[in-house]
Parts: sequence; structure tokens; C-alpha cells
Amino acid sequence: MLILPAIDLKHGQCVRLTQGRADRETVYSADPAEMARQFVAAGARMLHLVDLDGAFRGASANLEAVRAIRAAVDVPLELGGGLRSLEDIAGVLELGVDSAIVGTLAVRDPEPVRRALERFGGERVQLGIDAREGLVAVAGWAEDTALEAVAFANEWREAGVERVIFTDIARDGMLGGPNAVAIRAFARDTGLKVTASGGITDAGDVRSIAALEPVGVDRMIVGKAFYEGTLRLEDLAAYNR
Repeated sequence: MLILPAIDLKHGQCVRLTQGRADRETVYSADPAEMARQFVAAGARMLHLVDLDGAFRGASANLEAVRAIRAAVDVPLELGGGLRSLEDIAGVLELGVDSAIVGTLAVRDPEPVRRALERFGGERVQLGIDAREGLVAVAGWAEDTALEAVAFANEWREAGVERVIFTDIARDGMLGGPNAVAIRAFARDTGLKVTASGGITDAGDVRSIAALEPVGVDRMIVGKAFYEGTLRLEDLAAYNR
């Protein structure tokens, strides 16, 4: 199991949103690169970055902050938010990000994602599925679709996707615990490697997600719990391996 601290970027700052809502924002740091250094010093072996401005606007908007993070730490980085073309995907990978996460593009314009998978492979191009009541949401979670999350993931597995970042929108930023039942069912029904995201709040939640490793859930993303102090990465070394 690998525990990925989340660094969500908005206007060049490190923030967290509640249930993905832009009007429910808390700023935690004006220096995301320093935040990245602190996470690595605490034991992070990989970081999860989100360009929130990009997700809402449809164009990458925090690349300077991403570049600064890349210069500050030497652990792998994954980045999602605002990647709406093959050129966007290639650009962030050339910037030094290790894997690009696509969600909205995979729904609205699948062909560039297919070309990216052919060019970069299914581990460097990951699928982000943000689910609300089992259905895929896009555009920074602002728009719902009629796409069923498992069926959508299975289509992309056949196209070459190897990993899905699965986020339960209702749980994200709420500090109310993850939906382990839904995550287990998603991993079981897709056969993909799954990164769990949303609601992980305390050590019990970490244990509940770690218990899903046999069905393919081998990574988890933790955000607000680290910033609010309900979890400390230093205390999770037994799981973060």
C-alpha cells in the first residue's frame, strides 16, 4: 500500500475544497513546494497533485507551482486537472510529472486519450473517475453524467488503462470516512489497479482501505486529514510501503 498526500493547487496556493465545491475552499499554504518538501520529509514516497483551476476552467493553470514542486522533491508525482488534449498530457509529462490523470477528456473526447495511452502507456496515463452515487462526474465535479462508473472503467481497461484514481465525491473533504464498500466493489468489478480517494480521516480508515489491497486497491490519497491534523503521515509507516 502506498499513501499519497494530496496537494490541490488553486491560484498557485495549496488548498482543499469540500466535496469539490469551489465556493468551499480552505487555503493551507501559499507555498506548495514547501508543503511538498514537508510531506517528503514525513515519509511520502509519491505525491498526488491536482490543478483545480485547470479542472474548473478546462486549461492547465498552475504549471509554475507544479514546476516548483518538481524542483523541490525527487519522489514521483501524479497530476490531474485541466488536461484536455494530447498536447496537455504530453506537456505535463515533459515537465517531469510521472503520470497524468485524465477524467473529463476521457468522457468528452476519448481519441486523444487513446493516442496518449499508445504513446505513453497505461501506467503513465491514468484514468480519474470521480463518482457521485455511482455515476461519473466531470469538469471539476461540476457536471454529472449518465455514465456508470464501473462500465466506464471497463471500457478504458480494454483501451489500455491500468490504473484508476477512484474518488467518492460525497466523501471528499468531509472527514467522514471512505466508502470502503463502494471502493471494494469498483476494484472487484473492474480488475484494475485502484487508488482510493475521498474521506480518509483517521487510522481506522487507513486500515479499512489497506484491507482492500487483495482486490487491487494498492494506493490511497489523503488530503484534508493531513492538513487538519486528524492523521500524521509519520504515524502511518506500517501502511506506507
